Amino acid sequence: MIFLRYLVIVLTYIGLGLGYLPGLRMNRATIAIVGAALLMALGVLDLPAAWRAIDYKTVIFLFGMMVISANLAASGFFQLALDYTIRRIHSPFGLLVVLTFGSGFLSALFLNDTVALILTPLVVSLTQLLKLNPLPYLLALAGATNLGSVATLTGNPQNILIGSFSGISYLNFAKALTPLALVCLVIQVGLLWWLYPEVRSLSPYLKVEPPRYRIIKPLLFKSLFITTGLLVAFLIGIPTAEATLIAAGILLVTRRLKPDRILQKVDWDLLVMFCGLFILTEGVQKLGSLEWFVRFVDHPLSILGVTVLLSNLVSNVPAVLLLHHLIPHPDSRTWLLLAAGSTLAGNLTLLGSVANLIVAEAVAKQGHRLTFGEHLRFGLPLTAITVVLTYFWIYQKIWV
Repeated sequence: MIFLRYLVIVLTYIGLGLGYLPGLRMNRATIAIVGAALLMALGVLDLPAAWRAIDYKTVIFLFGMMVISANLAASGFFQLALDYTIRRIHSPFGLLVVLTFGSGFLSALFLNDTVALILTPLVVSLTQLLKLNPLPYLLALAGATNLGSVATLTGNPQNILIGSFSGISYLNFAKALTPLALVCLVIQVGLLWWLYPEVRSLSPYLKVEPPRYRIIKPLLFKSLFITTGLLVAFLIGIPTAEATLIAAGILLVTRRLKPDRILQKVDWDLLVMFCGLFILTEGVQKLGSLEWFVRFVDHPLSILGVTVLLSNLVSNVPAVLLLHHLIPHPDSRTWLLLAAGSTLAGNLTLLGSVANLIVAEAVAKQGHRLTFGEHLRFGLPLTAITVVLTYFWIYQKIWV
């Protein structure tokens, strides 16, 4: 029985890391749910314990942010932002800089995977119009969505988790990590400038007509107004889950869009995966499987190293769920280190984050290929530099 329990855990985390199980049609959501169900079947925990393990505040927060992002996308906000970029930036290097900081900024406000999913096809279309090599610009998008999301609690799912576990306020989190995110974005621009000589050009490219798109002005104004109000609510200390659900509820009151159009954009797989991961992590804790990691999390550097390693083996959300039980000193610095480390680790390999995979798939559809080695050539130095910077930023009191 003990062997079976540990076999379920090992296979589940292998599946979560790969995103599939060989020979089976399963994604991360189904793998997490099946793993949790098998632990219940093997007597590790019962249904009431599994229900209590789910952090409902995190699930509500994620759902609300997805509804808000879906409304902004439906209104044409993201296409409008890209159009603004095309009309005002006139060189390959200028496009690289604006794309990096623009997608980083959007990822700080909204979920980074959502930003990558919406902007990737737009960037592909833009580089085709301008006859530019899409790879450096898509790498910039993938990297910036990870780097920019470091800045706030709303930037990515693991930050949402850490906000729930640590109790750090939205404002304090942003004050600590926003400058770090900005410096990391500058580093990314420099690295891409070094790796891809064609992006260094300051010569204007030929003007082209941007792709046509539709703006629904009433929905755009309403979405921006509600989003601004939500950010103000975060800053004044209103609980994030409650504020986000209220904002999403207001946006769902509409005469212009069918509810299906918005609810179909909600990433239900991600929400289901989170529920399964909460249950799975509770089962792992009950079995005492986390004790093996205790010896490696007794110092900030070791915490950072284990976070980067686990984030690339099993993905960053499962890594945070595993490690948050083991934080030896639950102070703000340790939580910030966990947040930044798990997010920056996503840039290391092509499999490190969903944003990277979104970009790779988009490139393949356009006849290009973003290989593991090509991404590693960019991701390895970027991750190494930004992770080292993170340690000194947080633990050497650079940001204080």
